[in-house]
Amino acid sequence: MTALAHEAPETTTPGPDLDEVLWQAWKAMELPEGFHAEIIEGFIEVSPTGRYAHARIANRLRRALDAHLSGDAYAAYQDINIVHGRKVWIPDLVIAPEDADAHVTDDGIGLRASAVALIAEVVSPGHDVITRDRIRKRAAYARAGIPVYVLIDDFDEQGTVTVLTSPCPEKGTYADSFRRPYGAEVAVPEGPAKGFVLGGAVTGPPRAS
Repeated sequence: MTALAHEAPETTTPGPDLDEVLWQAWKAMELPEGFHAEIIEGFIEVSPTGRYAHARIANRLRRALDAHLSGDAYAAYQDINIVHGRKVWIPDLVIAPEDADAHVTDDGIGLRASAVALIAEVVSPGHDVITRDRIRKRAAYARAGIPVYVLIDDFDEQGTVTVLTSPCPEKGTYADSFRRPYGAEVAVPEGPAKGFVLGGAVTGPPRAS
C-alpha cells in the first residue's frame, strides 16, 4: 500500500483593504502649500484653499458661533482633520468639545468624528467641488453619524442654506432637511448650536440673478 502525501490547498494571504490603502497613501502625501487632501466615499480628493468669498463666509460663521457658544463646553474649529475609521475630512467648520484631548486619535492626526456635534461646509465654485459638498460629503457625514450638517451654497439659485439632521448611517442620508434662501433665517434645531440662527449676517445678501 502506498501512502500519498496530502497536499494542502494553496492559500492567498489577503492584502490590505481599500480603506487601509487610501489611508496609508493619504498619510504619505506631501502637497504644495495651498492644497489639502481628504478621503471621501472611497476616493482621495485634493482641493485648493478656498477663495476670499468662501473664507469670508466661513469666518463670519466661526465668529458668530464663537459668540453663541461662549461659556459652553463646545467650541467652533476650523482647519482640523476629522477622522472616521480610515476616512478623513477637513470641513470648513466643526463644532466639537472645547476640551477635546480625549477625542484626539491615537496618532494625533485629528479629532474622532464621534466627538463632532456639527459640520458646516461653504460650497466653492466648480462642478466637481459643488457635487462633493452637496452629495459625497453629505453621504460621508451621514454614514459617520454627524448629527448636524450645514451647507451654505452660493451656487444654488441665489444662494441657500440647508440644515440637515437625523443622520441614517446605514443609508448615508439625512432624514430631516431645512433649506432656506439667502436673506431668510434658518435655526439649528439641536445640539450645542441649538437656536443659532443662520441669516444674512453670515451669508450676505442673495446673489444677483
